[in-house]
Amino acid sequence: MLSNHSSNSEWWRGAVIYQIYPRSFMDSNGDGIGDLPGITSRLEHVAALGVDAIWVSPFFRSPMKDFGYDVSDYRDVDPIFGTLADFDEMLARAHSLGLKIIIDQVLSHTSDQHAWFAESRSSRDNPKADWYVWADPRPDGTPPTNWLSVFGGSAWQWDSRRRQYYLHSFLKEQPDLNFHCAEVQEALLGEVRFWCERGVDGFRFDACNHQFHDAQLRDNPPASTAALDEVSTVRADNPYAMQQHLYDKSQMENLLFLENLRKLLDDYGAVALGEVGDENAPPVMAQYTELGRRLHLAYSFSLLTAEHSVQHLRHQVETLDQALAPTGGWGCWAVSNHDVPRVATRWSNGKPEDTRRDRLWLTLLLTLRGSASIYQGEELGLPEAEVPFELLQDPYGRAFWPEFKGRDGCRTPMPWKADELHAGFTTGGPWLPVHGRHLPLAVDRQSTDPDSMLAFSRALLHWRRTQPLLRTGSIAFFDAPEPVLWFERREGSQSLQALFNMGDESVSVALREALVPLPGHPHSPQAGARVQASGDSCMLTLPPYGVFFGRPASEEQM
Repeated sequence: MLSNHSSNSEWWRGAVIYQIYPRSFMDSNGDGIGDLPGITSRLEHVAALGVDAIWVSPFFRSPMKDFGYDVSDYRDVDPIFGTLADFDEMLARAHSLGLKIIIDQVLSHTSDQHAWFAESRSSRDNPKADWYVWADPRPDGTPPTNWLSVFGGSAWQWDSRRRQYYLHSFLKEQPDLNFHCAEVQEALLGEVRFWCERGVDGFRFDACNHQFHDAQLRDNPPASTAALDEVSTVRADNPYAMQQHLYDKSQMENLLFLENLRKLLDDYGAVALGEVGDENAPPVMAQYTELGRRLHLAYSFSLLTAEHSVQHLRHQVETLDQALAPTGGWGCWAVSNHDVPRVATRWSNGKPEDTRRDRLWLTLLLTLRGSASIYQGEELGLPEAEVPFELLQDPYGRAFWPEFKGRDGCRTPMPWKADELHAGFTTGGPWLPVHGRHLPLAVDRQSTDPDSMLAFSRALLHWRRTQPLLRTGSIAFFDAPEPVLWFERREGSQSLQALFNMGDESVSVALREALVPLPGHPHSPQAGARVQASGDSCMLTLPPYGVFFGRPASEEQM
């Protein structure tokens, strides 16, 4: 069946997408793991925020070595999350609330428990023998290339059945599919079509630049010293950062596959959001989102690192904007997701929690050019949770402990009710512990507090809907003294200037022209911002973590 959503075919442009990590959102049956009925029961909370769509992380059948990102059956719901009927109910309820549903689709690899891999590894001449990336060892028995796994160590695993190595860009339980095989591409398009026909509004394609490898199996060269310095603030302990990943991902052959994928999606009016994990992501994102040909929009890890200086933020946004301009492509920004520490902690510079800072980051995210992805709990200002080693679930964290504690700290259960067992997430034992510092930030507490982060988030998102230029307008940055970030959004004759004080002390900025404060913006420090005119000069004073939105006085008079 074809989708009926084509009447608003570009709803995704400038949209706000709310990411749900199913294991940790809401548990409906008391087994300690969130599920699809749990999501359905809490959709009113999401709709009340004022977002446009929900991105649901994987819920497909899986042995859960990487918690659903290792798929063993693309067409079935894992029993821990529910059934296909539960999915249909969730989809229908979301649509009744005016929400789109985007589902995670992991095409670059499967679980080693997938039937395709079981057949592929059984011999070198079976019908699916070349569905995965197999290669002979070097003469000394070592792996075919020096490629590394994102999760540490070699990206090659020896298989005694075939007496060959297979490629795994992530865990060894996640073998990479061979996209050079036409049958693989056709099979994967069939898996996507299955969910299109079920009525989904779009897909978030995981690790979509990992879908092709270099057919010649050339070694990656070492990373430059400058590149190592840039990534060392994030993961200096992971040797993956020590290579230029020229041959194990981001191959040109992927473009044709994405064009075929786009043709399929267009038949159903479905949208494609691609995750691009590349050290030089903007040019890849520009290629992948070339207008009308491939993905609709893409995002990278540019704002998901520990670095968040004014210089870094401006550079990342300008670089992407410049890369997208010639192709007409579109980007999506995120400052938190299920793979990185929560922004409230990651960008705190080690300082105590501060709601003013949380409001600033959310406001910045929703003001940049592009679409925006908000991770569950961001609307509450949740800090990163501390999970002791004995309760750690993430294999990534166990491998690199204690220098890197893994991804569990951003995946702990959503706090719904402060005074209930496990914060109302489950009646059983939760798969990860509820963080004690999250209890006073629970949804029920914040819902009744007009000064809470949740109240602010709702007001901000609804205000953004009244500002069309924030969805589609251009962006241009102005020079400003540290720690101020200053840019203009413009569409036609209308403009809006935004100034952010990233520091914890007041700061004054000489404006380029007289600005009239924009009414109705919910950012609480707005009241503390002062514009003072003297002759031909105009000064703006911003309080700590202050935000100011204004329009040129000349436009106000038009």
